[in-house]
Amino acid sequence: MDVIDRPLYELARLLESGEVSAEELAVEFLSRINKVDGIVGAFVTVDREGTLSGARMADKARRAGEAPSHLAGIPIAVKDNMCTRGIETTCSSKMLRGFVPPYDAHVVERVKAAGMLVIGKTNLDEFAMGSSTENSALRVTRNPWNLQRVPGGSSGGSAAAVAASEAPAALGSDTGGSVRVPASYCGIVGMKPTYGLVSRYGVVAYASSLDQVGPLAANVRDCAIMLRVIAGHDPRDSMSIDAEIPDYEAQLGRDIAGKVIGLPKEYFAEGIEPGVRDAVLEAAKQLSKLGVEVEEVSLPTVEYALAAYYIIASSEASSNLARFDGVRYGHRAEGAVDSVSMFMKTRAEGFGPEVKRRIMMGTYSLSAGYYDAYYKKASQVRSTLKSDFDRVFERCDALLTPTAPTTAFPIGERIDDPMSMYMSDVCTVTANLAGIPGISLPCGWQDGLPIGMQLLGKRFSEATLLQLAYAYEQAAGYPSRKAPVTKDRGCCSCH
Repeated sequence: MDVIDRPLYELARLLESGEVSAEELAVEFLSRINKVDGIVGAFVTVDREGTLSGARMADKARRAGEAPSHLAGIPIAVKDNMCTRGIETTCSSKMLRGFVPPYDAHVVERVKAAGMLVIGKTNLDEFAMGSSTENSALRVTRNPWNLQRVPGGSSGGSAAAVAASEAPAALGSDTGGSVRVPASYCGIVGMKPTYGLVSRYGVVAYASSLDQVGPLAANVRDCAIMLRVIAGHDPRDSMSIDAEIPDYEAQLGRDIAGKVIGLPKEYFAEGIEPGVRDAVLEAAKQLSKLGVEVEEVSLPTVEYALAAYYIIASSEASSNLARFDGVRYGHRAEGAVDSVSMFMKTRAEGFGPEVKRRIMMGTYSLSAGYYDAYYKKASQVRSTLKSDFDRVFERCDALLTPTAPTTAFPIGERIDDPMSMYMSDVCTVTANLAGIPGISLPCGWQDGLPIGMQLLGKRFSEATLLQLAYAYEQAAGYPSRKAPVTKDRGCCSCH
């Protein structure tokens, strides 16, 4: 039975009915990884033995009527900045090469509690700092739609794994768009939940007030299933919200007529490719046909959001990454004559150029004499932006914007131009600054590359966003195309 291109929800049905076993499923996906990942480069670690062993245990539990959930035995991919007990966690950095955590991140615990299997760890921009997955110290991940294009970042490995049918779903982390931009570039669905809905425990911190784990999947229904798996209170994360988690999947298909969606004019300004703008506006028309009221709104502070984001994120990164000093774990430079030179040499060797750039930007922003001019002002922008969103959400149930200003760009095109690279996140950083949820899903094509649209909502409105996204997906017929690499030929037609 061909299971590689089946959606996650259908795989669960096949397992429950006995039409396929978890072990057969594991063998198929491991074979798929073996066949195409040498080209795509989505994974940095594949746990073949652990996956097969876990699959056999899932089959045994299901036969005995003791499967922990209907998802037991389904393999998923996990971004390599989430701790996995007994499996190397590198953050795609030389600094953590060889680090094997003694515990699981909370999201990994929840995945395992559902009986799902971690088939492997996916590539990312080093310490999740980047928009293309080119900043990885381990390998470059390629977009399954065009091997000469980036998959987006920093969760590019997770997005590419799903788009290339190497896993039915994956987990990524989103600090400024790192789930949604790769989802857009790779033609899949990706969601950043409300800050605090999903625990950050065991996720290597980049910017603690912005980081959030989210699911990537081939369709909205699978995304809803995965969100319910990972969401929930965790006392080990001080920002974790103790609230009841709804059954997001069960709420799909509800009538969306009468909902109000805003089109923020600031997201359709200069810098957005005409093809992207047109596709998102066409999606708005499709939603109107479904009975949704669409109106133009304004969020004036969006103009300053990208600058504020990179000050805040870099400042928090400079603090969080101070722990990587060669003393307790991770890389330690050899040949140092004292502790200070060991510390300096370790960080010089262990960190790549982009991580060093952000550490220096953040340290400068927090330094005496500059704190008020940079970090304090950025925090004020953040507060004003939150107020802008609160005002708009008094009228609107959601906002519709492009996910990224362009489609996936060529590998190497922006790697030496940081400002151009940072502009990839111009539509997504606002959700992280405001702590609100956002979802990206396909809405069109340009030159054979996917275009993503983004729905933003007020805090804890994930169910509404998923309902809107699902209604659009069903009406528009997405996902109806597969990336060329997912065709049974082991290579991309453009290679």
